[in-house]
Amino acid sequence: MKKSLAITALALSVTFSAAHSETLNVGMSGGYFPFTFVKLDKLQGFEVDFMNAIAAETGDEVKFVTMSFSGLIGALETGRIDTIANQITITPEREEKFAFSQPYVFDGAQVVVKKGNEGSITGVEDLSGKTVAVNLGSNFEQLLNALPNASDINIRTYESNIAQDTALGRVDAFVMDRVSSAQLIAESPLPLAFAGTPFSEIRNALPFRNDENGVELRDRMDAAITTLKENGTLAEISEKWFGTDISAVE
Repeated sequence: MKKSLAITALALSVTFSAAHSETLNVGMSGGYFPFTFVKLDKLQGFEVDFMNAIAAETGDEVKFVTMSFSGLIGALETGRIDTIANQITITPEREEKFAFSQPYVFDGAQVVVKKGNEGSITGVEDLSGKTVAVNLGSNFEQLLNALPNASDINIRTYESNIAQDTALGRVDAFVMDRVSSAQLIAESPLPLAFAGTPFSEIRNALPFRNDENGVELRDRMDAAITTLKENGTLAEISEKWFGTDISAVE
């Protein structure tokens, strides 16, 4: 009798867990090394490991949905995906539309130039009269437009190849987060260099639709992020991809 009750309790527990697990559709570009990229036909990177670690905590299944970066926000708004793991920066405008998790990456906006030009462009104050590339759909265009000399900067939006066009002299500089640009400079054969220091703090987090279901999902993911920070898993993932803990405030 006791054995039968134990088996019944176990079956109920499994059924309950299955009923409360979900398939989490996570959008990412798959083209933002080392956060999300494809190598040997395998999607990998910091964001992939991060979301898989979250799913291990919550019991959910992760389905990665790749598309162009500029289409990710629209896909979230229309319900094609449940969140975006692609270094989405918290901004006041985005906070009005989405429910954000706690930040899990702390970074800064960085100007990058062709190697040899870092002496003439030492920071954002030297971008006046220059053509500067940013990724389409990113918040870097907004950050540049907030600068005192914004009216003198020719901002060009790109889907890709901003580093290549900078190295070839087609544009004078590009703006990216410092962590990604440091990895790009280290891994790419392109002659690139930092121009000055980061000019704006960036806090990256997971966005969710700001409705009842979205907020409930956000709260569940947020609790998992807290656990990953406390047990050191997030720091380990950071060290694996960057050699430092990008999840900690400097």
